Amino acid sequence: MNPEQYVQDKAAASGSSFYYAFLFLPPPRRAAITAFYAFCREVDDVVDETHDAGVAATKLAWWRKEVASAFAGQPSHPVTKALMPHVQAYDIRIEHLNAVIEGCEMDLQQTRYLDFPGLARYCHLVAGVVGEVASGIFGRTQSQTVEYAHKLGLAMQLTNIIRDVGDDARRGRIYLPVNELQQFGVKANEILLRSKPWGYGERFTALMRFQAERAHRLYDEAQALLPEADRAAQKPGLMMANIYRALLVEIEHENFQVLHQRIALTPLRKLWIAMKTNWRGR
Repeated sequence: MNPEQYVQDKAAASGSSFYYAFLFLPPPRRAAITAFYAFCREVDDVVDETHDAGVAATKLAWWRKEVASAFAGQPSHPVTKALMPHVQAYDIRIEHLNAVIEGCEMDLQQTRYLDFPGLARYCHLVAGVVGEVASGIFGRTQSQTVEYAHKLGLAMQLTNIIRDVGDDARRGRIYLPVNELQQFGVKANEILLRSKPWGYGERFTALMRFQAERAHRLYDEAQALLPEADRAAQKPGLMMANIYRALLVEIEHENFQVLHQRIALTPLRKLWIAMKTNWRGR
């Protein structure tokens, strides 16, 4: 299997909403974003699939060395071999890849965030930087598009956090800020136990509604920041935003029943949203 096929399979196997947006890109840009997304998946999987934190830290350290070697002209992993031919054309820099690794390292170092600014720093590394790179690959001409991409990345990561409360609790992680748990009278151990008798009461629902409202505000703010000159080029990002926002609405309709299940959109619905966004341009 050549590097290009490896990253294609990695992206397709993830089932991510990102994959549906990639389908609408011209081949060179699609190849670049697929390789970059595969890199993000490889690094993220280290944390999610490695149960020993020491082993995971060693693997992330290996990825740091691999990134350095790749930018020195000696990639060894199929992902970096597929990605490196695109870095100059789309201004993908070593600090972008290292930021993604740093964000995943944070998952090994802490399982709680005291407040939203602390959580936003984590989101910047694992989603904002990803949005910045993706916007460059999609094609941007305006500096404000970078700000749009960071804001959109934050909104999408918060949607992930809302969706994954139960999955994260199984791993001993809570991304909802501690001071906001306290604000709504929700105890950390209640989330970690994922106990239905308490879990879907008024306190938890109010906490989650607060999280969802913030995410919706960020989607609106991101949309307002996108310059008209870059709107057509950024359609893949808008597709992802619309898919993620539809997921957020679905979670709201399910009354935030996220502790015992993972709410998701069907592949057909994701594709339909992507196609509709492509036609409408927003």
